[in-house]
Amino acid sequence: MSDLLGVAVLGAGHMGADHVRRIDRAVSGARVAAVADPDTARAEAATAGIEGVTLHADPLGALDAPGVDAVLIASPGPDHEEALLAAFARGLPVLCEKPMTPGSAGALRVMEAEAGAGRRLAQIGFMRRYDAEYLRLKELLDSGRLGRPLMLHCTHRNVSSPAGFTSAMMINSSVSHEVDASRWLLNQQITAVSVLRPRPSAGAPEGLFDPQLVLFETSGGAVVDVEIFVNCGFGYQVRCEAVCESGSARIGEGRTMVVETDGSAREEVPQDYLVRFVDAYDREVQAWVDATRQGLVTGPGAWDGYASAAVAEAGERALETGGRVTVELAERPPLYA
Repeated sequence: MSDLLGVAVLGAGHMGADHVRRIDRAVSGARVAAVADPDTARAEAATAGIEGVTLHADPLGALDAPGVDAVLIASPGPDHEEALLAAFARGLPVLCEKPMTPGSAGALRVMEAEAGAGRRLAQIGFMRRYDAEYLRLKELLDSGRLGRPLMLHCTHRNVSSPAGFTSAMMINSSVSHEVDASRWLLNQQITAVSVLRPRPSAGAPEGLFDPQLVLFETSGGAVVDVEIFVNCGFGYQVRCEAVCESGSARIGEGRTMVVETDGSAREEVPQDYLVRFVDAYDREVQAWVDATRQGLVTGPGAWDGYASAAVAEAGERALETGGRVTVELAERPPLYA
């Protein structure tokens, strides 16, 4: 490995292009060595002004490019399993955006392949673990100062959903962040999922059940409710309140700029997750680079990606049936103990 970790970025869309910018301008100890995207014009736009980077239409070509030491996967979810397996076969460490795989069967194959490599290679992109507010809440809950956590109330709102976004994707893509955050904050597994569907908003595309109220039960007896509303129309909001035996703590209400004019006050609302969580993404990628240069994986791994996929599958069944669905997890492999 050279002085800088050479990273191949797979995917140059909204998320991938932001990671290219991040590695080039905001993260120390790494450089963009290769970028792969079927849309070569998009890859060219993402890497404009970056020297020494090679562009590829085929992700496998990027993995085999000179100077590549590690991989950041920001391609669509259905492409993740193939990219992860290819990276493992080459012994390349990976930071993979969520979902690790669209389903639990694929996640089990990823874990099996990683175990075959003999060491952990994958970190999964649950970046809320790196957000300053979430870290403070985690520290408070772990300290026990508020007593045992009883409930989490979560809100997850987007301005609008992209074309082709489905009701199931609201759970397996959007709510996957709340799945991991809940498991991490509470140090508990999610054991059952229920989904309630109010009347769809007038702003939701035809056929999309938006909003939804997703309920988790946990192995420690806590209950988590998640309002997921992906066409709220006014901004991007992520909030979480922990209700404990001796008090509560709430995050996600950080103040932005307030404009006062013409006898009124207006507070800005972020319009995008890359705005709300920019610092978390920066810390996440920096931590991954630092750990990778030491031959370590310190963040959420393939087991966390699998657990999220298994909960999401239960949530999809709950959405379809209107009933409570239990979550069945495979035995945790020793590699992830």
